[in-house]
Amino acid sequence: MTESTILPGAPKAAGPAPLPGTGSRLSSDAGDAFWTVSNEEALRATSSRPSGLTAAESAERLARYGPNLAVVKNRRGLLAKLGKRLAEPLIAILLIAAVLSGATGDWQSFILIVVIVLFSILLDIVQEQKAESAVDALRHSVAVTASVRRDGKAVELPVRDIVPGDVVELRSGNLVPADGVLLSGRGALVNEAMLTGEPYSVEKRTGPAAGLAPNDAFNALFSGTSIVGGEAVMLVIATGGKTRFGAIAASLQARQPPTALERGVHGLGMLILRLTGFLVLFVLLTQVVHHGLSLESFMFAVALAVGLTPELLPMVMTVTLARGAVRMAERKVVVKRLSAIHDLGAMDVLCTDKTGTLTEARITHVGSVGPDGLENTRVAELVRLNSHFVSGMQSNLDDAINAGPMPAGDWRCLDDLPFDFERRRCSVLVSSGSAPELITKGAPEAILAICSDVEAPDGTPIPLDEAMRAKLVALFEEKGRQGLRLLAVARRAMPPDCSKVEVDAEAGLVFVGCAIFVDPPKASATEAVARLMEAGVAVKIISGDAAAVVLHLVETLHLPAQGILSGDEIASLSEAALIDRVGRTNLFVRISPDQKSRIVRALRRAGHTVGFIGDGINDAPAIHAADVGLSVEGGTDVAREAADIILLAPDLGVLGDGIVEGRRTYANIMKYIRMGTSSNFGNMLSMALASLILPFLPLAPLQILLNNLIYDVSEIGIPFDVTDREMLAAPQAWDMKAVLRFTLIMGPLSSLFDIATFILLHWGFASDVAVFRTAWFVESISTQILVIFVIRTARPLWASRPHPVLVATSLGALAAALFLALSPLGAFVGFVPLPAPTLLAVIGISAAYLASAAILKRIAMPSLAGK
Repeated sequence: MTESTILPGAPKAAGPAPLPGTGSRLSSDAGDAFWTVSNEEALRATSSRPSGLTAAESAERLARYGPNLAVVKNRRGLLAKLGKRLAEPLIAILLIAAVLSGATGDWQSFILIVVIVLFSILLDIVQEQKAESAVDALRHSVAVTASVRRDGKAVELPVRDIVPGDVVELRSGNLVPADGVLLSGRGALVNEAMLTGEPYSVEKRTGPAAGLAPNDAFNALFSGTSIVGGEAVMLVIATGGKTRFGAIAASLQARQPPTALERGVHGLGMLILRLTGFLVLFVLLTQVVHHGLSLESFMFAVALAVGLTPELLPMVMTVTLARGAVRMAERKVVVKRLSAIHDLGAMDVLCTDKTGTLTEARITHVGSVGPDGLENTRVAELVRLNSHFVSGMQSNLDDAINAGPMPAGDWRCLDDLPFDFERRRCSVLVSSGSAPELITKGAPEAILAICSDVEAPDGTPIPLDEAMRAKLVALFEEKGRQGLRLLAVARRAMPPDCSKVEVDAEAGLVFVGCAIFVDPPKASATEAVARLMEAGVAVKIISGDAAAVVLHLVETLHLPAQGILSGDEIASLSEAALIDRVGRTNLFVRISPDQKSRIVRALRRAGHTVGFIGDGINDAPAIHAADVGLSVEGGTDVAREAADIILLAPDLGVLGDGIVEGRRTYANIMKYIRMGTSSNFGNMLSMALASLILPFLPLAPLQILLNNLIYDVSEIGIPFDVTDREMLAAPQAWDMKAVLRFTLIMGPLSSLFDIATFILLHWGFASDVAVFRTAWFVESISTQILVIFVIRTARPLWASRPHPVLVATSLGALAAALFLALSPLGAFVGFVPLPAPTLLAVIGISAAYLASAAILKRIAMPSLAGK
């Protein structure tokens, strides 16, 4: 759609050109309140009429606005997806390292790196189908055909051919094909859960409406909602991508900012790139100055570059995340995107709707009160008789009423008056062997208007005076503020021979009381929110309900609340102002779907890692916009497809376990990163410095690559490691400054002991080249592998036990390395047996290094050590 019109008086005045023949401008953008103008103005602005458009007019508008397709496929090609991932610094570094390894004849490293990288990319591309699948699922919520008035006659047309100005006839069971206003209707009842998430159906009547929020638009019909009762004739205002449904579809296809894990990996890649560039250029420069640039010097620099590359990082991350996914599945949490486990652990803000997470998402008849506000069983009996016998449409309130037992007696229905939206009530004429009685139920204000008396507690009627009327209205308002839905019931004794009833009989009734309904709060919600807050996760409630309803729920569940912000206020805020307000606000009320995702984006721009949990189509944009999107098993297909994680139980309580798994995953990934950046950087820095003072290279290129390969194998057990309790207590976000700090402290410490080893071997023992390289290989691989037991925890070494798998892989790799270096097999790569004094000196230096690392790690990891 390339153009739109704007109705006069609509809040948003800027926009594209009007439809031909009009001087007014009504925007059909999804953000505009087109329901605030009269039907006459809407018809005039769209150059339409109650009989609809002509075929020629519709053809011209279809050419101008395009087909009425809210959901358009926008899949990226495989090459585009592949190119995006290859451009990531870490992936590029790994592939360059693979090429260099192959060029040096190290085909094992080449194959290992390429396989790991390709597996990681393949997994990532498969996961990208998530958003595309969400859009496909959205297609199933769109109507296929509709009854449209063309040339004065109602004809069945494909929905894609509907244009602004069309007049559409809708009946119970139809999906609304576009956004528009109600021209006329009879008992039109609409399920708007797609937009609002609320379980109550909404009655529609002609306007204009005064409120600017979609919740206030009693005369508006929105694409994707469904007619569940009555009939409606709608004037189409917006089609395709200009509808609110189209805005949801567009948001699901929009590219979102990188998630917490993606930002962290990108930052790590840039850090390694800088360190690698520095060391390689440093070595090449010193070799040129001291020895001239030879092939061996070049290969040494290449080996250093490969040695700095964390080849196993994709594998460590995948295995760690996969183990977390298995553990989470055991706790009724299904992970669709593996990296979302990390993001869940890093999450410090959770946004949630109240329906289905804080409440049960089902309407329940919880009590009945008389005119005095006290519990009254007679009200329950009468309202149940009405719901049981009335014909026509049964609402979800009727379903809740009928769940209870029928009143005692041989009741039979003589006649009934079905629900009518003009009357807003329904009546049944019933008898149980005595004189017939008319029982009427409906909206409290509609019932009160036709009553002349009030039933006293003993059953006698009392005249309904103005004081009593005011008292009842106050009762209605008080219950409404508590988030309760009311159905009033009244009665009237009828003549003994009465067997038929007309609408005019609904007068002079006796007001009996009100049945009370509620979407009950979850008993577990209070404890679940408290657990999340203890874990450092702020919970923000985002609801389409009014402030009074949300505040009552918060008070009922004893939930902490700080600040309240309405949809109308958000609409008036700039992005900068919203970013400032969202951090200080926990309750958001009267919020539209597009505002949900706007809140999420504002929180992310404020530096938070944000989770959003929802179950409706209206929640899908916010789910898609969050760092970690969550839905529930009973949610709509669209919400589940848009989500990264699905809760098999719609309860915030299960999130606590998921957060623990996410933080365990992060902690183990960071163990690998700390090891990889500090140990690798330290050893490579040592060899670079050694090349300045030694007349030979401290290790041959092949020996460097062998060192790197064995070291990588030793780290395979990291994903299985146990995580200290303090690492699980608060959100943990990627902090490249902390990684750099650790690297610049622990790396040089390693280099200091390496240099001491160089001095002792070269000048102390006057070792030849083969002995020197063998001894330094033993010292290097021993300190690199054993230091994992030191830096895997901020606690003292003896206070945190590693997992047996980590012990086995680390010590197994060390044993293999020592056997290769000290046995006759080492001759194949240039190693020789070590003299006893040299071996003892190496063991002593290694032990001194590990002791120093245990002391210095408290400075290198201050945020962890202080917990």
